[in-house]
Amino acid sequence: MKSGRLVSILLLLQTRGRMTAAQLAAELEVSVRTVYRDVEALSAAGVPLYGDAGHAGGYRLLGGYRTRLTGLTADEAEALFLAGLPGPAAELGLGDVLAAARLKVRAALPAELRPHADRISGRFHLDAPGWYTEGDEVPLLPAVADAVWNNRVLDVVYRRWREPTDVRRRLEPYGLVLKAGRWYVVAAPGPRTYRVDQILELTTRDEVFTRPGDFDLAGYWAACRRDFHDRLHRAEALVRLAPGVHLTGAAGRAVDDGGRTDPDGWTVARVPIESVDHAHAEFLRLGAGIEVLRPVALRARIARTATELARLYGNPADPGDD
Repeated sequence: MKSGRLVSILLLLQTRGRMTAAQLAAELEVSVRTVYRDVEALSAAGVPLYGDAGHAGGYRLLGGYRTRLTGLTADEAEALFLAGLPGPAAELGLGDVLAAARLKVRAALPAELRPHADRISGRFHLDAPGWYTEGDEVPLLPAVADAVWNNRVLDVVYRRWREPTDVRRRLEPYGLVLKAGRWYVVAAPGPRTYRVDQILELTTRDEVFTRPGDFDLAGYWAACRRDFHDRLHRAEALVRLAPGVHLTGAAGRAVDDGGRTDPDGWTVARVPIESVDHAHAEFLRLGAGIEVLRPVALRARIARTATELARLYGNPADPGDD
């Protein structure tokens, strides 16, 4: 809507300073002509905004002009208060800062939007770690976060899975990522990814590094995820699934994309697997709802397990065990 776009232009200029019409158009995903019309509308409404011509030109607000958050919608106010993660913020040493910021934002909200913000805080709580993990102890996380923020070089002792397990590294930390309750630091050289809970010792140098201007943390992490999944599923299995039985993740997508349903209602599909050992454990959970046709090694492994289970449960249990 135009009203929301006008507020967006105002806030962009307030937070970023001078911006060209082309930059505003790209940010808002509209045409430059639309930006021109919106700027005229803001000027007509009394907003002290003016533009400079030329190569270094653009639009900007008169110095000192600030707007309150009166442009927030109810949905935006709810999303803002849903976005805060108090647990991770506390781990970063920012728990008090986050609480203070939320209070200030709430005070700046129009009165009619405050109940929406309070409602979202009272009805939704985000808990990042999984059920079956206690969560990692990350006592060095605040120090790593400080180095990320201030572009400070770190000397660390890091524990990895292969020999030698404990190694010394000089890191230039670019950013932190929280994934499934676990903190990772992305750092040069490389860059590479390190688990923060596996940093055993840490010393912050006085040395300051220059973070690459074109480094995109979100883009890097997305590429890491794609590479991880590509490396994870290097083999495949040919399976038959009983009616109503569904696989999850990459295997489920493979069934949806390439599965063939036979007249008996069973679905035949090629699915990616991590390894014979991993697939053996995963497929056994489906019991008689899945038949592995290939690879032969996986089919034979499951057959042996089924034989052992039949032998174990083939005789009645001893009543004395009750």
